Amino acid sequence: MQHYLNFVDGQWRDSSRQLTVMNPGTGEAYATIAQASIQDADDAMFSARRCVNSGALSNVRPAQRTAWLLKAAEAIREITDEASMVLCLENGKNFQTSKEEFEEAARYFEYYAGLADKIEGISVPLGKDYIDFTQYIPMGVSVQIVPWNFPVSICARSLAPALAAGNAVVVKSPEISPLAMTLLFKALEKVGFPQGAFQLLCGKGSEVGTHLVKHHDTNQIVFTGSVPTGQRILKDAADHAIPCVMELGGKSAAIALADVDLDTLLRSVKLGIFYNAGQVCSAMSRLLIHRSRYDEVKQAVVKMTESLKLGQGETHSELTPVVSKSQQQQILGMIKQAKEEGAVVLTGGSAPDLAGYFVQPTIIEARPDMSIAQKEVFGPVLVITPFDEEDEAIAIANGTEFGLVSGVFGESINQTLRIANQLISGQVFINEWYAGGIETPFGGIGLSGFGREKGQEAIFSYVQTRNIAIRLSHHK
Repeated sequence: MQHYLNFVDGQWRDSSRQLTVMNPGTGEAYATIAQASIQDADDAMFSARRCVNSGALSNVRPAQRTAWLLKAAEAIREITDEASMVLCLENGKNFQTSKEEFEEAARYFEYYAGLADKIEGISVPLGKDYIDFTQYIPMGVSVQIVPWNFPVSICARSLAPALAAGNAVVVKSPEISPLAMTLLFKALEKVGFPQGAFQLLCGKGSEVGTHLVKHHDTNQIVFTGSVPTGQRILKDAADHAIPCVMELGGKSAAIALADVDLDTLLRSVKLGIFYNAGQVCSAMSRLLIHRSRYDEVKQAVVKMTESLKLGQGETHSELTPVVSKSQQQQILGMIKQAKEEGAVVLTGGSAPDLAGYFVQPTIIEARPDMSIAQKEVFGPVLVITPFDEEDEAIAIANGTEFGLVSGVFGESINQTLRIANQLISGQVFINEWYAGGIETPFGGIGLSGFGREKGQEAIFSYVQTRNIAIRLSHHK
């Protein structure tokens, strides 16, 4: 098996310990990676701090950071074909999806290259005796903890704006799916960034992740992942008042109105809950259907679901395996609990007779108060529920502790916008799930987290404001 390394202080570093990475499509070992130690983490933080203190990133003309980021995008595209297969095999996702993930990573670097030289302060009028202005300055050392579901694109989503703003970054990759990220960093290594601008560590979250969060050189924490882990990080960060960006879970609902276009809705359901085997924080995990269309939509959704082709990611299947055996068992356990509570499994609900960590695409009819309609499954499981009135649909959609995204499907722009303005979520899709792109701000409300990634707004997550006030002398 191929062995992968960590990237510390400009060098690729092995370790006396290693982690085994599985192929979810077969359930067999695929490769190994060096398991980062506490010493590796300390060395990475020292290198990042040295880079920050040197001003090698922050003191250069911003156009230089633009040039580095554009070169990074080009370097990522050069390795996309090779690296996409690694991501496909270690993560289980569709090969085309893997290619799109690397393309998205390149686009993040392009997008924030365009903002690197436009982080501009303001002049504040205080009268003729003063000059007052603001500056946006880098946070310093940004610790970024990346999840396993979209490791390459989520890494780029935070890394690119952090570098654009002049920060040094220490990235902690997921233990489950870390390999393609090393290829991303090999591409970045060729660009010419200052030494120490970025580090990559693959270690246990409970060990290395916790150490980075508590490290005295940490100036910012960016985390994407589960609510319990995010809550533990926030408690540790509070000891030193470290600012955080948190992108946590979701239980996002789509509202299908009486005048919904069925074909439009079905395309979004297929993408919204079965893309990447439902392992998406902003997945369409609930579908609320107006009772006048309930039977029709329910039957169409079940028929579409049962038509999906299951298989390994390299075979271009429509539904790929989930990432691990434990993830598969967790999903199946939640389906079992739903049935015990009285929910009805309309299709799916078990593991198919295939090698690897597959879960059948599942549609469950459930009440809004059932656990399957309240808790994040993070798998190919859609809960459907009827509603009668618009206000009832809004109440159900808003009736969880999450608030990441939501959606409305219907022909009346007045009605869809009226509903959208009442939904408690950071982003609302109308007539297309996952509408938008890297240009649109993304983040949550409630247990879905806080802070924004993507779009122009995200750059302000990686800077802090400094005000300078000058009292003019009138001595001649």
